Amino acid sequence: MARHITSFDFPELKVINGKYRIISKLGGGWEGEVYKVEEISTGIIRAAKFFLPIRNKNNINARRYAKKLHKLRSCSILIQYFTQETMMFKDEKVTYLISDYVEGETLTVFLKNFRGNKLAPYQALHLLHALVRGLEKIHAFREYHGDLHSDNVIIQRYGLGFQVKILDLFHWGTPKSQDFKDDLVDVIRLFYDVLGGPKTYKDMPPEVKEIVCGLKKGIITSRFKNMSQLRIHLENMSWSVYK
Repeated sequence: MARHITSFDFPELKVINGKYRIISKLGGGWEGEVYKVEEISTGIIRAAKFFLPIRNKNNINARRYAKKLHKLRSCSILIQYFTQETMMFKDEKVTYLISDYVEGETLTVFLKNFRGNKLAPYQALHLLHALVRGLEKIHAFREYHGDLHSDNVIIQRYGLGFQVKILDLFHWGTPKSQDFKDDLVDVIRLFYDVLGGPKTYKDMPPEVKEIVCGLKKGIITSRFKNMSQLRIHLENMSWSVYK
């Protein structure tokens, strides 16, 4: 009985196809694993996403993912895709995608720099605004993210505002209206989480609760019909929350 590849676990310095040298593993998920690699011919640092063959039958998922990134190449909140290549691993053909390597740290790690692993409302609102602006542009292309959480948000820079990237878009075929609603609910849930979640929510000011809506999906999607409405609300809301 054939055994499917369930992980790659490439060691540091392993050379892939004579072109890329493994530097470190960045993470893994349902579809595969992502590595920081060096392009040997140029010394440029890239990211390589290796798809598990069992999750990429007939190369469908990798092809959809690449096409989606290419379509959204003008969306600055996303990584930039370069090329798709293949390799043999344990007698199976493996597809991997080469993209920008994003400097920074995941939101999960970033929050550890703050007392209680949470942001103040002022900071959290700026983060939410940065994410909403990026997602709004993705939605304008009639695409969606589909898997927003703290491990696939990269904080590149933090000061008066946030410079962020989001990773790992889902790509389950033609977008449906529910996919856009789910992105809206997910970004508000992320906002709720970075504020401290249920431990702090009851003490949050009304301006925050007006956005979170108790995490009730129906209320959220009724109050904010789309990502643009949420952005406009953030840009015009009362700032008394910061007092």
